[in-house]
Amino acid sequence: MARAAKVLTGGIYFGEGPRWHGGRLWFSDFYAHAVKSVSAAGDVRTEFTLDDQPSGLGWTPDGDLLVVSMTRRLVLRRNTAGQIRTHADLNSIATWHCNDMVVDAEGRAYVGNFGFDLDHELTARGAESVIADHVAAKLARVDPDGSVHEAAADMHFPNGTVITPDGKTLIIGETLGGCLTAFDIGADGALSNRREWAPLRPRLPDGICLDAEGAIWIANPIAPECARIAQGGEVKEVIATEMPCFACMLGGEDGRTLFMLTARSSLPGEVGVQAHGQIEIATVDVAHAGLP
Repeated sequence: MARAAKVLTGGIYFGEGPRWHGGRLWFSDFYAHAVKSVSAAGDVRTEFTLDDQPSGLGWTPDGDLLVVSMTRRLVLRRNTAGQIRTHADLNSIATWHCNDMVVDAEGRAYVGNFGFDLDHELTARGAESVIADHVAAKLARVDPDGSVHEAAADMHFPNGTVITPDGKTLIIGETLGGCLTAFDIGADGALSNRREWAPLRPRLPDGICLDAEGAIWIANPIAPECARIAQGGEVKEVIATEMPCFACMLGGEDGRTLFMLTARSSLPGEVGVQAHGQIEIATVDVAHAGLP
């Protein structure tokens, strides 16, 4: 019998970057310009707001929160006292809005970006045309001192990213490439040995998370589902959601609650001023592992 999802909470404009931290699921609500959190019981609170759309989230070893400022192409740093400053400027790497991010155990951040004006191209040409023909992007690496480096080039919309528990492998969803791509992580954070970890078509990966058996849950932004994928591409499980799924994260006390952030659309004109997004959940068999 297929595992069933249920709605934990609604009233979200567009949720992204979910991270289980301090007994709550933290996430970015794009069009509310807010970082929010929700408990396992479903109570939502706004942690803070920004003057931009937030996306990827991650904590440094000293407890500061790094936040991707999408349209300004920055990584912001919020200290434990709540003060926010610019940690890194990604404009030398990113050619359009920045999106998801993973922060490693040393405080390095790997940050993706769209590469081009996705919303405009989707509206003008449609999804099939954009998937077939688009501008590639570069993946950025931000070191703990805030310095910015090119981590990888020719990425097909680098998006959700995980790091294995041993800290040696980074796996990233290339949304428009329809695959998960792996890299070895060097001692200095440099990426090498690029290879395909799993082909996914006809699915596309948006947000992703890793479990203790080494499988990866992918949020599928073009279908109402979240899928568990083994290395090589075998589909181990699919959980149906009420709306297209844009991000996912394993959390809860035992790490076996799969949080799935869903919405009618990612396009701002379609999201409008109404908060139709929601967080759906399901209890799964294998707990969270790795980062984030």
